[in-house]
Amino acid sequence: MNKTLYGIPNCDTVKKARTWLADNGQQFDFHDFKKQGLERATVAAWLEQLDWEVLVNRKGTTWRKLSDERRAAVTSKADALELMLEHPSVIKRPVLAAAGRLSVGFSDAQYRQIFPSAP
Repeated sequence: MNKTLYGIPNCDTVKKARTWLADNGQQFDFHDFKKQGLERATVAAWLEQLDWEVLVNRKGTTWRKLSDERRAAVTSKADALELMLEHPSVIKRPVLAAAGRLSVGFSDAQYRQIFPSAP
């Protein structure tokens, strides 16, 4: 099963997810979306599976630093797509793409559900 973990390497939650995957024998590719960027098609595909409100981290620093006008303008999937391409750090991390499904965020219980055969 091909797995890709999207995030930024200095994010604590991404670090925990990477460690969990490695410790549980899960092969995965890491995509640093700050350095490698994100393609419109990738984010659009995420938005076909997940609500934009799940993907946009409204508690994070990047969101809080946006102007009130910019935050208020994000009211739809299309608005969220443009925001995430403009400011990838606003995406809730990590995003795990595995077996055609997406998972956002990290917890041990969440990943044990995704990978039930993990030790």
